[in-house]
Amino acid sequence: MLRLITDFDGPIMDVSERYYQVYQLCLRETRYPDQVVTELSKAEFWELKRSHRPEKEIALKSGLDAEQAQEFTKIRKRTVHTQPYFQYDIPVPGALDALSKVQQAGIDLVVMTMRRVRELDYAVNKYNLGEFFPENRRYCLSNDYVKTRDIEDKPLLMARALAELPPAENTWMVGDTEADIAAAKKHGIKMIAVESGIRDRTQLELYQPDLIIKDLRTTVDMILSEEV
Repeated sequence: MLRLITDFDGPIMDVSERYYQVYQLCLRETRYPDQVVTELSKAEFWELKRSHRPEKEIALKSGLDAEQAQEFTKIRKRTVHTQPYFQYDIPVPGALDALSKVQQAGIDLVVMTMRRVRELDYAVNKYNLGEFFPENRRYCLSNDYVKTRDIEDKPLLMARALAELPPAENTWMVGDTEADIAAAKKHGIKMIAVESGIRDRTQLELYQPDLIIKDLRTTVDMILSEEV
């Protein structure tokens, strides 16, 4: 059996608008009355995020002072993974078609994400993704899970998945962050990093995945061509 384990945000969901909306909120909440700030365009902001620039640096580039930048970072951290901001996420172009191809090919499909149950369920219900990911193929954090760092937490999630899932002869992992790469490498799983998420190619190369590919659609086409 061939198995494809995929991250959710990045390979499947485009989170850039959610992150940008939260960025704009942080600016509004931290600027002084009548203070002139430089609101970055979405493209400028997302380029900084994808190159893994610290939140404080983004705040300073926007014209905030050091004290404001600290508050900016706090607001961002407590807001970016909350409602109503998840409504801004949309599927990456071609991702849902790619999932259909995987399913039609009889490949075992698993989603593994640092979202909490309620956060994953929201998107699964909104975009009718349950047909691709039944509950026994969804690996995410419990609603009360206390996060440490994704690069430490995700390998633990992978360990749980591998302990619970039936054996597979061949497994691929698809993700868009260093946490995905770390999880795959720790457990000896072949890793494909995609460029459709929150890290750019330069950042992904630092962690040496097996392959770096444009997006999930291109990844699935490659995997299916190898299986023919």
